[in-house]
Amino acid sequence: MNGTEKTITITPHPGRVRVTVGGAVVAETSRALALAEAGYPLRLYIPRQDVVMAAFTRSKTVTQCPWKGEASYFSAGEVENAAWSYELPFAKVAAIRGHFSFYPDRAAIEELAN
Repeated sequence: MNGTEKTITITPHPGRVRVTVGGAVVAETSRALALAEAGYPLRLYIPRQDVVMAAFTRSKTVTQCPWKGEASYFSAGEVENAAWSYELPFAKVAAIRGHFSFYPDRAAIEELAN
């Protein structure tokens, strides 16, 4: 990490979440994590076990976050970089390891009734 600390909180998200890309369900879970980071909208992270991994291909895009680590990106069909994952996140955010998050302009993220 760099010398500047940033407040990031990760908490269990109450309720059930469904994610669709191009009309196809690509994830559904009641085990999402909510990541709150100053200056960014709340992001939900869904365990890979609850993601239809066959719907995704790893893209060549990789980015570096000074607070979370290296993010790998995944495309679903024609939707490029619809999701990302921190496969080896920094210790402070280790809870998001093995989780996917989705861009709300590329995937529909829906709250379901329990």
